[in-house]
Amino acid sequence: MKSLNLLDLYRSIIALPSISSTDPSWDQSNEQVIRLLADWFSQLGFAVEVTQVPDLPGKFNLLATRGEGDGGLLLAGHTDTVPFDPGRWNKDPFKVTEEGNRLYGLGTIDMKGFFAFIVEALKDLDLSKLDKPIRILATADEETTMAGARAIASAMAIKPDYAVIGEPTGLVPVMMHKGHMSEAIRITGRSGHSSDPANGVNALEIMHQVMGRLLDLQRQLKEHYGNPHFKVPQPTLNLGHIHGGDSPNRICACCELHFDMRPIPGVGPDELMGLLHHALEPIREQYPDAVEVNHLHEPIPAYGTDPEAELVRAAAEITGNPAEAVNYCTEAPFIQQLGCQTIVLGPGHIAQAHQPDEYLDLSFVTPTVQVLQHLVSRFCLSK
Repeated sequence: MKSLNLLDLYRSIIALPSISSTDPSWDQSNEQVIRLLADWFSQLGFAVEVTQVPDLPGKFNLLATRGEGDGGLLLAGHTDTVPFDPGRWNKDPFKVTEEGNRLYGLGTIDMKGFFAFIVEALKDLDLSKLDKPIRILATADEETTMAGARAIASAMAIKPDYAVIGEPTGLVPVMMHKGHMSEAIRITGRSGHSSDPANGVNALEIMHQVMGRLLDLQRQLKEHYGNPHFKVPQPTLNLGHIHGGDSPNRICACCELHFDMRPIPGVGPDELMGLLHHALEPIREQYPDAVEVNHLHEPIPAYGTDPEAELVRAAAEITGNPAEAVNYCTEAPFIQQLGCQTIVLGPGHIAQAHQPDEYLDLSFVTPTVQVLQHLVSRFCLSK
């Protein structure tokens, strides 16, 4: 591994497509990336375990361990990327392009590149002096179901003391973030000829009432709930997609609305779903069996670590950046279920994630390597 520099590592991992998508035409296995990581960490003396994510053929997690026993530090990340728009990329998404003090490529910051940073940091440390284990976790399908992280949390096979998830935070420690819920409301009416609206039940008209109730709920969330750590303090509700009907001269028999809600610490998915069902109850009473609510994916809860936790304070001290809360979500709530202090901290800025010509600014290279080396030394190496 000494012969491979960070750019070599980046080129190797970005070249392996590992798109995760709910659209089967885009969705890919992450096995090649996992096998590459297995080789990297095996060369560094880690014991490597690769497991298939339950019920998801072609999707794998990797856990690499050096050292014995429980505790220590877990460095975690996901191996999948979002799809890309070929018409908007000016670079080859699967070939690292170095230009203008940047490395361009799909996954350079979100977040396959983080594993290259881990290797770069570890290869210059004396890991024979470990007195607590160092573990590397690489997961599948963070960009869709978070099934990989959910499987790790469910198995409870490891018990680290601390965990760092290397999402692009600009090397600012993140100690709190919102969750994510994607929901669908489907209205089933009864079709008929538009010349006599009484001969049918118009799903669009019922959905109009539903949307009014949702906007009322949106206002209630803003008025009654909040967390001062967030720039947008309340749980949010966003109407995102609607489709209904097939012709202007037919009574609409079906309409479906997709929307998202963002839980905050202390206001979880179950509470938000309870508020949602309460808001829709008058419409259900008026139109029995017409209103159906379904998850588009399993809810992702909010996450928070005590701002005074040792890991939070250490990360702020090492980076020089105070910890903050963010509105996007990560695998942190599932990793936290392992019982460890958990933060999100990594190179690059979230503004470049999920964007054409995604890139890593090379100014992050030296600071990121140093931060990782400090964290490993502090929490795993004998003094």
